[in-house]
Amino acid sequence: MGYCYPGRGNSGDLPPRRECATLWLDQLLAALPDIELTLLIGLHAQRHFLANRRKSSLTETVRAWREFGPRYLPLPHPSPRNTPWFQRHPWFEDELLPTLRERIASLTAK
Repeated sequence: MGYCYPGRGNSGDLPPRRECATLWLDQLLAALPDIELTLLIGLHAQRHFLANRRKSSLTETVRAWREFGPRYLPLPHPSPRNTPWFQRHPWFEDELLPTLRERIASLTAK
């Protein structure tokens, strides 16, 4: 989200720096007007792009992934720190990932 490394904190990377997102995000999106799928990886991306449409937690937002398509797909961050999250939520691998693979295959086949 920040397009520049925010630095390391006590429990991982610090949150994205707002001034970097402000500087780069609008310019990048303006240069890419035909985006058909945006992967919203992590809470910060979900807050920014979904705003008040997101649910009360990352898990609930990701679980409601069907509500945000076809344009957006909320995902948890694939950090090793999130391994317990993936283990507690097998529906992610069983339901969401196959759909994501199909969607990417259809977009890349164009």
